[in-house]
Amino acid sequence: MYKPLPESVTVKRSGIHNLGLFADQDIKQATNLGITHIKIEDTIIRTPLGGFINHANEPNCAKVELMANGNQGETFKKKWNLVTIKDIKKGEELTLRYTFYNV
Repeated sequence: MYKPLPESVTVKRSGIHNLGLFADQDIKQATNLGITHIKIEDTIIRTPLGGFINHANEPNCAKVELMANGNQGETFKKKWNLVTIKDIKKGEELTLRYTFYNV
C-alpha cells in the first residue's frame, strides 16, 4: 500500500511557513525518510515528503542525491532522499536547507 509520508512524520501548521513536516516520534540521526525529489531530464518533481519540508539555515535534515538508472531505453533519472543529520525529538519540525528553490 502506498504511503506518501513515512509513519514517523506528519504534516502540521508550521511557525516557519504555512505547513511543515513534524516528527510523530523520536527519529535517530542518519535515518533515511524517503524520496523528496525526482529529476527526469530537466524536470524536478517533488514528492509529498519534499512538498512539505521547510527551509532552515541550520537544518536537521539533508537531501542526499542518489543516481537511478532505468531499464534499457528509459530516461536517465536522479532522485534525492531526506536523511536526518541530527537526532529529532517527537514534535520537532523537520527542516532542510533549500538548494532547488530561492528563499
